[in-house]
Amino acid sequence: MTRATRYNYVIGDVQGCFEALKALLKKIQFDADQDFIWFAGDLVARGENSLGTIRFIKKLVESGVAATVLGNHDLNLLACARGIKEVKDKDQTRDVIDAIDSDDLIDWLRKQPLCLFPNEQTVLTHAGIPSHWTVEQTTALAQEVEAVIAHDDFDIVDDFLKDMYGKEPTLWSDDLTGNARLRCITNYLTRMRLTDADGRLEFSFKDSLDEPMPEGFQPWFDFDSTAAKTHQIVFGHWAALQGKTVSNNIQNVDGGCVWGNQLMAYRLEDQSMFAVDNPIL
Repeated sequence: MTRATRYNYVIGDVQGCFEALKALLKKIQFDADQDFIWFAGDLVARGENSLGTIRFIKKLVESGVAATVLGNHDLNLLACARGIKEVKDKDQTRDVIDAIDSDDLIDWLRKQPLCLFPNEQTVLTHAGIPSHWTVEQTTALAQEVEAVIAHDDFDIVDDFLKDMYGKEPTLWSDDLTGNARLRCITNYLTRMRLTDADGRLEFSFKDSLDEPMPEGFQPWFDFDSTAAKTHQIVFGHWAALQGKTVSNNIQNVDGGCVWGNQLMAYRLEDQSMFAVDNPIL
């Protein structure tokens, strides 16, 4: 029997803010028998309890009442868990790596997608979709990276994770191959904020839309979006946007909870936004 769903909520970057997540689920009166949660990635990192957060979300997903895309901080955790990167002091994820169930948590995390469809009209990625990509192209390219990260051969997984970091190439081309191709896809879907008119990425800018931007670059959603002509794009990643409705077809859900602002849930059925303050800060 198909599970009947009352409401679908997209929740922005939790970043290990477990107390805020519990408060938000209480506010929206989340009912696991009727509702479904879509997480926009960055489940872990700077918040007070990444281990509790990932355990909780993993349980929700495995219970069939939630799904998540991967964010850049989730990918960084994978690299740290594989011994490829050192855990930064500001990333409070060492407890995840040291946990008794770490292998299960990391194996589950690496098998999560980069792109999801909460409904037929909505596409979810962590950072958005570059203006020139169609939804179909985005799905296919995301699957290329997903297949490598989730591969049974850890030599293949590690080969990519070792080469995942870097800003080049900054511009997509169908001719890209190997890890350069995978890195470029990953950067668009998990790190993108600004691009130029050709879709070239700029990585330094993280501020609000009122701040001066590097010459020639604008928010990716300021350009005519091919994907947004067919679907609503929902994304997180950009805390300074604080859940901004960019247009009828583009919606941010990152309230910057870990930075002292709010954790947000966007209800797809009526475009309502719910938010809670971070009770830890």
